[in-house]
Amino acid sequence: MSERSFVCRCEDVTLAEIGHTIDRGLATVEEIKRYTGLGTGPCQGKECVGLLCRILIERGVLTPAAAQPFTARPPVEPVTFGSLAAGAVEDERP
Repeated sequence: MSERSFVCRCEDVTLAEIGHTIDRGLATVEEIKRYTGLGTGPCQGKECVGLLCRILIERGVLTPAAAQPFTARPPVEPVTFGSLAAGAVEDERP
């Protein structure tokens, strides 16, 4: 794989950046996400987390049993489907 290959296309995280991150001692999917932004784009990691786990396993950083996806975060405030469908922005703060 080329070093210019993108691991996360949404956030433009390359294989070289992942290698640099691993060299700095970050070894979990969660740590790498926080350092690089991988998985925080529109796909929310659906396209890149599997590839990252494969890279970590191939480099001997993780075992297949230890590979875990990053922690999913819910929206800050609940949003109704009606609001999303209407495209309305509700701001009830004073």
